[in-house]
Amino acid sequence: MRIALIHVAQETNDFNPSPTTLADYEAFGIHEGAAVIENASASSQVAGYLAAVAESGLPVETIPIIRAWSVAGGRISREAFDFFQDKIREGLRIAGPIDGLALQLHGACAAEGIDDVEGAQAELCRAILGPDVPIVLGLDHHANVTQKIIDNCTAIAGHRTQPHDVFDTGKVGTELLLRIVRDKLKPAMAWRKIPLLSHQEQFLTSKGPMKIWFDRARALEADPRVLQASNYPMQPWLDVAEGGWSTIVVTDGAPELAETLADELADLAWSMRDDFQVREAVSIDDAVRMADAAARGMVVISDTGDTVFGGAAGDSNLILEAMLRLGIRGKALIPLISPAAVARLIEAGEGASVTLPLGGDVATAFFEPLEVTGTVRRIGGGSISLDYNHQSHVEMGRVVVFDAGPVTLLISELRGVAGNLPGVYEAFGIDLSAYKMAVLKTASNFQYFAPITSQVIRADTRGPGQSDVFTLPWKRIPRPVYPLEKIEDWRA
Repeated sequence: MRIALIHVAQETNDFNPSPTTLADYEAFGIHEGAAVIENASASSQVAGYLAAVAESGLPVETIPIIRAWSVAGGRISREAFDFFQDKIREGLRIAGPIDGLALQLHGACAAEGIDDVEGAQAELCRAILGPDVPIVLGLDHHANVTQKIIDNCTAIAGHRTQPHDVFDTGKVGTELLLRIVRDKLKPAMAWRKIPLLSHQEQFLTSKGPMKIWFDRARALEADPRVLQASNYPMQPWLDVAEGGWSTIVVTDGAPELAETLADELADLAWSMRDDFQVREAVSIDDAVRMADAAARGMVVISDTGDTVFGGAAGDSNLILEAMLRLGIRGKALIPLISPAAVARLIEAGEGASVTLPLGGDVATAFFEPLEVTGTVRRIGGGSISLDYNHQSHVEMGRVVVFDAGPVTLLISELRGVAGNLPGVYEAFGIDLSAYKMAVLKTASNFQYFAPITSQVIRADTRGPGQSDVFTLPWKRIPRPVYPLEKIEDWRA
């Protein structure tokens, strides 16, 4: 059995004006051929594929074609889109006859002039492979499912949790693909598009309405006729012509059942549409005061509006401004992505006292530069090792540790993972035990700090990833869409 493997992923935030380029993918590594497997981290989606193959006991020959992943950001450049189309086309051509394709994409990627990148990629694969080769697609659960994606895939499996377990998705999708090939299953796929948006404050699958929705999908899979049931609460900052939430059910030769269960999952999501809109974030000043007054650290403050893991540029200075203005007593860590600031601080040198504008480099519609005085503690950079489910190494570019009163800023040239993993700070000699607070540039991925976290506080910050979906400059999303408009029935 010959199975081809492709993994190309990026999540787009249409309110970040800075494009994602090939350099952003290269920061995490673009691997082809055998290097796809050799460079897969143990908890990655590719590793999940390998585990499924190993556990199957089947004589599988894997043909790895390409693996490329970038942290979320603005739309990918047309150059990057064309590059991956060429790599997929050439890789499948060289692969020769295959029995199946394990296609691992994100689902919420858009390019310059192209809303539906994954639809185009799936369509390309189908055109090359023909109608009979099974293509099983693994998607992020923040995917925006489109008709083109559905039309060109045999079956689809999505992340089952938030925070994501990408290893699980790789394993589940591959197990399904192997069953389709070995047992000659007849997948019947039904999907529903739901005219719904929400912020990410209710996206964790461990609680609240999202847990109810995702638990129901797992319950449906207890029926042996149901191969997959997956829900897709589209990431909130994708402004595309087919945008909105989705649900997919795949059955073995039972299309009517698939249709019925897809309706059931859509109805369930719609019944909880107002529960998904509940806001938990507090004002910036309140978040800072609460964190500073906490009995113990590490207190995580979520900068929801500047979520780098949700595609923001990492250039917000709103929480920094509040901490300096309010005169916090505890010490705080804040990441900032700013090539201009890095260059200026490196020129000044370690130990120098510098006054310079910080923030507002990219998302100028949301942030203005803030003049800050501080001391250059350390200059470093380059590729660093991380225990991260997407990558084992991350390129941060040049990095400066800059102390401004009680705040230590980790300022980097490249987005990398911002400061969302403790290992980033540790790589540059920062002792986390000395700090009371850490600002994370994510709306929901707090799991990496969890072992040292005493409390998580969401700050209601504006920015490309803000929770206030009403004031974002929507242009392409289909209207009406809830909650921007009131809709009584999702079918309407």
